[in-house]
Amino acid sequence: MTQPYDLIVIGGGPAGTSAAITAAREGWRVLLLERGRFPRHKVCGEFVSAESLALLKWLLGDAEQDLLQRSLQLSESRIFLDGRTVRIPVNPPAASIARYDLDLALWNAAQKTGVTALQETTVQGIERENGFRVSASAGEFCAGAVINASGRWSNLRRAENHSSGFRWLGLKAHFHGTMEPSVDLYFFDGGYCGVQPVRGPAGETLVNVCALFRPGVAATLEDVLHCHPLLEARSRSWTAAFSPLSTFPVILQDPRPVSGHVLNAGDAAGFVDPFVGDGISLALRGGNMAARSLSPFLRGECEQEQSLEEYTQSYRRALRPVYRASSLLRKFLGVPRGLRAPFLSACENSPRLASYLLEATRSRSVELY
Repeated sequence: MTQPYDLIVIGGGPAGTSAAITAAREGWRVLLLERGRFPRHKVCGEFVSAESLALLKWLLGDAEQDLLQRSLQLSESRIFLDGRTVRIPVNPPAASIARYDLDLALWNAAQKTGVTALQETTVQGIERENGFRVSASAGEFCAGAVINASGRWSNLRRAENHSSGFRWLGLKAHFHGTMEPSVDLYFFDGGYCGVQPVRGPAGETLVNVCALFRPGVAATLEDVLHCHPLLEARSRSWTAAFSPLSTFPVILQDPRPVSGHVLNAGDAAGFVDPFVGDGISLALRGGNMAARSLSPFLRGECEQEQSLEEYTQSYRRALRPVYRASSLLRKFLGVPRGLRAPFLSACENSPRLASYLLEATRSRSVELY
């Protein structure tokens, strides 16, 4: 067993690196464990909402600022549903950043901050023993606290992952093509597809296509492109930049920020419907909040239970409203088309109402960093 760390963070995505960087800047000895290897593509809409860009800039530090400078701005959202088009200004603009670039930049930033970061390391279990003992493929490690940011299907939450709920299929790929600085959502029976521009590895502009739908509606991403007539027409000139990625099952879950004495962040805490576009922001802010909540405990100023409660309450105030808003919107999408028509008509004719709905799906302002 290695010398003890103050904090072990499991998972090297945006939530895990956010937690690790935040804790390291507080002066804590941090170990970050990731089962995969960077860089890598992920099934993700790659939308970073404006309220998290300042935090992302702080996390990246001076050495990785080029990522933000190269990112594409998204100033509008367009929703295509029931033959209608609802346009929503995105002000201030959001950013489109490929996970292939984002995750690697945050991983590098964590290492530059002093985090001990291990890739291709699978965590097998966590035990409480004079703090925590974490068993992993690279050995056993001990720490005063643990943050689980290992994603939706972590073996650390295996029992919870079998919860009831409809299972969706997610597909994503980048395509060679052009489009406006907009994030577009095409809804069809049994699912939807999001489309937005994203920067490619050579600096070129690509089109990110990411879909979530019920199994049986489509088998391939090409099938998805034929599920909406406007999307089918638009995509005829696109050519794939890489083979589509898939993820299954996707289960929409209410958040659970704490399990036992372990803090959960990102998708490990709860999975929000991707159409609200706040998944990356929830991850960045949740990881930052988790690390901040643990600092008084690690300094010996309070019991761990107080830090767990502080994180739970902060999560409830700042992040849980996003889950509630997405649940209401999902229920709206499930009502008969005729009942949706008056509301969609109002949104078409009232940019203020449409902007209010977008604002309702954003995480609340809290003190960060």
